[in-house]
Amino acid sequence: MSDLWVIILLSGLLTYVTRIGGYLIVARAGKLSPRMEAGLNAVPAAVLTTIVVPSLVDGTWAERLIVLACLVLSLRLPLIGVIAIGAGAAALAHAAGY
Repeated sequence: MSDLWVIILLSGLLTYVTRIGGYLIVARAGKLSPRMEAGLNAVPAAVLTTIVVPSLVDGTWAERLIVLACLVLSLRLPLIGVIAIGAGAAALAHAAGY
């Protein structure tokens, strides 16, 4: 087995362990406090921000335009569709040399 497959399998296992671990901790704690629930609700926005901001700060103009287009699209389309369109547009821009 090549090193790449070992890395892929271990990454998948680590992802599973952290996800199931978080679930077990929350399930064992029972009811969450309002503060903890608010913190957990903020995680998706924080993750999305950490993905998008580097493209705005250090990215090319094509990347910045893609992020702005995705912002506009997010007002009308579901999030998964916006992510797919943005990733596809970024891949095409990168392949075109932008």
